[in-house]
Amino acid sequence: MRLGIDWGGTKIEIIALGDEGEELFRQRTGTPKDDYDGCLQAVKSLVEAAEKATGLTGSLGLGIPGSLSPKTGLVKNANSTWMNGKPLDKDLETLLNRPVRIQNDANCLAVSEATDGAGAGAHIVHAVIIGTGSGSGIAIDGHAHLGANGIGGEWGGIALPWMTAEEFPGPKSWIGHNGVIDLWCSGTGFQLDYKEKTGTPLKGLEIIELKRAGDPVATKVYRDYVSRLARALAMSANLLDPDVFVLGGGMSNIAELYDDLPDAMLPFVFSDTFETPIRKAKHGDSSGVRGAAWLWND
Repeated sequence: MRLGIDWGGTKIEIIALGDEGEELFRQRTGTPKDDYDGCLQAVKSLVEAAEKATGLTGSLGLGIPGSLSPKTGLVKNANSTWMNGKPLDKDLETLLNRPVRIQNDANCLAVSEATDGAGAGAHIVHAVIIGTGSGSGIAIDGHAHLGANGIGGEWGGIALPWMTAEEFPGPKSWIGHNGVIDLWCSGTGFQLDYKEKTGTPLKGLEIIELKRAGDPVATKVYRDYVSRLARALAMSANLLDPDVFVLGGGMSNIAELYDDLPDAMLPFVFSDTFETPIRKAKHGDSSGVRGAAWLWND
């Protein structure tokens, strides 16, 4: 049995997978905010619940909103800031008496979709989260690409490529940089763009419904969003040239994206053809926690 934990800012979820990827158990609990020790105990309780319910002992993988530093072994870059600077893997290994594998949550999405999802069997999968923020992860032959500095796939902090005069310099991110992908290509950025143009705060789906009804402002906001996401994906195509892109997060549920993105990417892809598929994550919101379990896929 493989156990996977998705440690998010508002909830911690566990899944237990059998040998063929079948779901044996799932449970979630609220994240004890600003309480590192409380979070460790929440993970322990979830593991105990899964093993009691199944009668099996499992390997354990964790997806976190940050990464482990290869230099120090401590958590860094986590927006759940109370885990930064902590030896999370060592603490959990001591608490649970077993080895633990930890990856960024976007890398877990990539591993999940590369294993038995929308990118199953592909050599290189670039998975992109377009939700509250926009992060990305890379799986190579089903394994997460961490990188020499533990920042493989971290596209959120990169400035939007081929920025227009209208876009420059762009909104400022939490790390102090303007116009980064995390802001322009997230669902949050999509909503902020509409609010900036109209003064009205709406949810993403509400904006899309207006666009589908022919509203000119919503249509422009959508077209601008497609252009920005397409440029970010084109940058990845030029640098990484993955076999498949997989989209997750709330904005990935917009069906029109999969028709509109390829043509919007073409002017920026350094090739005479572009046929790389762009697919919706097969496992949806479950992909991250499944990918954490699949960190033990060797």
